[in-house]
Amino acid sequence: MTSPPGDDERPQDPYQQPYGQQPPGQPHDQPYGQPPPTQPYGQPPGYGPPPGYGQPPYGAPGYGQPGHPPDHPKATTALVLGILGIVICGVLAPFAWRIGKRTVDEIDASNGQLGGRGAAQAGYILGLIGTVLLVLGLVLVVVLVLGAVVTTVTTSTSA
Repeated sequence: MTSPPGDDERPQDPYQQPYGQQPPGQPHDQPYGQPPPTQPYGQPPGYGPPPGYGQPPYGAPGYGQPGHPPDHPKATTALVLGILGIVICGVLAPFAWRIGKRTVDEIDASNGQLGGRGAAQAGYILGLIGTVLLVLGLVLVVVLVLGAVVTTVTTSTSA
C-alpha cells in the first residue's frame, strides 16, 4: 500500500528550534575544532576556597592590631612644633627640640608599648635645625646692629 503524498513527512513540533539551533541544555558542536568545556564556570577542579578569607575566628585580632602599639600623645605635637618652628615662627623650634627628645626617650623606654617614634624623631630633628637657624638669625641681627652702631659712632665723631 502506498501512502498518500505528504504522509511520510513527520508532523512539525511547535517547540522545535528554528533555523537549526540546538535546544538549551543539549551539547552543541564546537566551531573550529575547539574542545568542549569541562566546567563552564567556577574554579578548576581540585581547588578549594582561597586561604585567608572569611570571618576571623572568635577572639582573633582585627586589622592593624598585631604589632602596632598606640602612638605617644606628644609625638605629633613635637612634629607639628618642629614644622612650625622651621616654616613660620623660629621661637617654637627649641620647644620642638625639647619635646621631641623627651618623647623619643620615653618611646624607647616603653619597650615597644608606645609607637610614634618616627614622628617624634622628625620633630626632634626639625626642632634642632630650627634652633640652629634661630641662633644664626639672632647672631646675624646682633652683628648687623653692632655694625650699624659702629658706623654711626665713627661718622658722628669724624664730623
